[in-house]
Amino acid sequence: MAGHRTVTMKPFTALLGAAAGTHAADQLALATLPLTATLVLGAGPGVLGLLVAAQSAAWLLVSLPAGAWVDRLPRRRLLVAALGFGLLASVAAVVAAATGVASLLGVAAFIGASGTVIYVLTSVSLLPSLVPSTDLPRANARLELARAIVSLAAPFVAGLLAQHLSPTWGYGLAALGAALALACVLALPRVPAPTAGTARPPFLTAIRAGARFVVRHELLRGISLCAIFWNFAFFALLAIWAPLALGPLGLDPAGMGLAQSAYGAGMILGALAAPISSRHLPPLATLIFGPAVSVMAAGLFLAAPAHAGTANGFALAAAGYFLVGFGPMLWLICQTTVRQLVTPFSLMGRVNATVQTAIYGVRPLGALAGGFLAAEAGLQSALLLIAVAFALSTLVIVLSPLARLRAMPALAGAD
Repeated sequence: MAGHRTVTMKPFTALLGAAAGTHAADQLALATLPLTATLVLGAGPGVLGLLVAAQSAAWLLVSLPAGAWVDRLPRRRLLVAALGFGLLASVAAVVAAATGVASLLGVAAFIGASGTVIYVLTSVSLLPSLVPSTDLPRANARLELARAIVSLAAPFVAGLLAQHLSPTWGYGLAALGAALALACVLALPRVPAPTAGTARPPFLTAIRAGARFVVRHELLRGISLCAIFWNFAFFALLAIWAPLALGPLGLDPAGMGLAQSAYGAGMILGALAAPISSRHLPPLATLIFGPAVSVMAAGLFLAAPAHAGTANGFALAAAGYFLVGFGPMLWLICQTTVRQLVTPFSLMGRVNATVQTAIYGVRPLGALAGGFLAAEAGLQSALLLIAVAFALSTLVIVLSPLARLRAMPALAGAD
């Protein structure tokens, strides 16, 4: 595999363009789905919940098998297939809107999200073969910056299209993003499958091998546990944000959205700062800072209701969202680089899939816990739960070998 480590920015530029197009398509579809369901199909909250569930289910149902495919099949071919799913999903969504078939819209949402799952796992696993290991932090930061920018812009664009043209135009723009990404993917070099020429274990055995590697590796285990606690807390926060903002904080819907948009601004600045921090700070500093700053953010959310209806209340909430975007983005880029370095090429897809499945599996649990506790014991109790979960994510890092990681680990390469 070492012979395929081409030190050139041309393949990475193609991957960066593909990332921008893919995430634009995914985020536009995500933002267009509720608009289409509500404004075109006249769907109520129950149907809308099922449609969103169909979209998010792909991350749970497809990740593990996709990880095995990444380690068995040529990765460029998988990227092409993933973007084909995105194009198919956009067409199916437009047909669903035209025929008024809500179930077809759910199928389209699942297909599109499945393509995104395959794309994300494949691109993260492919990156170490496109850039030298010393450039991985910068390359990961640029990919995350593209994702953060389109994530911030997509809801606004989808809303404008829905207001002035039709909600389904969002799917047309998503298809354009997928097509542009496909053109970039076709410019990537052909790299053989990691296990080409070797005996392949049965499919389920291969998936278990990836999970076993994550559980047994002390760095990956710490990363996974930190991510699980953090995502539990963040989705609990999202579940209670609307009643918190419109209730105790005294914000109107516009102020609520503006405060939450600070999260996207934090993500963008975090992605911009990541290459600088990777050059000047040891990994342990970034890995501790990311979850620790989230604890500070939880403190700001806890303090905000005391300033309800004032500029200070809004500022505290916006600052909390900014910190939750900024610090964890630095952490995400750093830990992604660590994962890429310590994982053998032949296990890269399955290891990334295992971590991703654990993260997405805990998200609905966090949302349910936050909503239930807020309903039964009040919003302040839910905020305390969020603060504790953020603190546990920090504690996991502090107590693990990640807190002693003064330099990036050596590249594992082939196993």
